Amino acid sequence: MNFYSKIAKSYNELHKEEQEQKLKIIKKHLKINKNTTLLDVGCGTGLSQKPFINKCKCIGIDPNKELLKLNPYPHLKAKAEKLPFKNKSFDIVISVTSLHHCNLKKVIKEIERVAKKQIAISFLKKSKKLEQARQLLKNYKQTEQEKDIIFIKTI
Repeated sequence: MNFYSKIAKSYNELHKEEQEQKLKIIKKHLKINKNTTLLDVGCGTGLSQKPFINKCKCIGIDPNKELLKLNPYPHLKAKAEKLPFKNKSFDIVISVTSLHHCNLKKVIKEIERVAKKQIAISFLKKSKKLEQARQLLKNYKQTEQEKDIIFIKTI
């Protein structure tokens, strides 16, 4: 059993406030209406989907079934490195502090493949993959947050 499966039931309690702060910053940069389609990569328990649920058409993906059991919003069990969607399927793709667990090159390629208009990625500053993320996302606007760097791109 992996780390997130073990903490699934307490995930929201542990990370809710921190995630909400990042999402406030992300939301300021996104152009959303009822017809907007949004994909949340690494949605987990749905914390990062919640602010978008009644504002657009939102779906999340996550590979962890224990976290997904706690997610009340539309979601699929899937890996970020191989998104089960057609090219340009979503107006917006977000990922909140989850990509440090993945093969960054593959994931960013997949996110860019399925996004039509905007991408927002928050990345953990203390991750060993931060410099790789900075390099792969060098064409994105960067906003520093306490624990993360938020990368935003308009396509």
